[in-house]
Amino acid sequence: MILSIAFGILLAIATIVIHAVSSSYLIGELRRRTASFQARFGELKALVLTAVWLLVTHIVETGIWAIAYCYLVGGEKFTNFEDSAYFSTVTFTTLGYGDIVIEGHWRMLSACQAMTGLLVFGWSTALLFAVVERVWKRKFDEG
Repeated sequence: MILSIAFGILLAIATIVIHAVSSSYLIGELRRRTASFQARFGELKALVLTAVWLLVTHIVETGIWAIAYCYLVGGEKFTNFEDSAYFSTVTFTTLGYGDIVIEGHWRMLSACQAMTGLLVFGWSTALLFAVVERVWKRKFDEG
């Protein structure tokens, strides 16, 4: 169990670093290009870009966990990458269908992933809300 939690913490840190880098890059790009971006593309596209950027970030993050599941757990549960990617996504979103479960000492790894998923989805929600709020404020300040 200790090994499972240790790997969970390492993967959580990697996920948080990826999310921080991705969020910082997105914020920087939106800040640098706000006036020209919104003039060329409009507020709707800025919001769509933010949402798609965050979605791709989450896909990358779940992919890293899926690779870890393939190598660490492997065996009968994850005979291919598709199964581990599915399990990773269901766990990361805390949906938890339960059709694929990890048994034994590696199951704490999925608990660590679920906690990490809650954290970064909350982070993404806050970031998307901040962009919506800024667009909303700019639209009403101009009009």
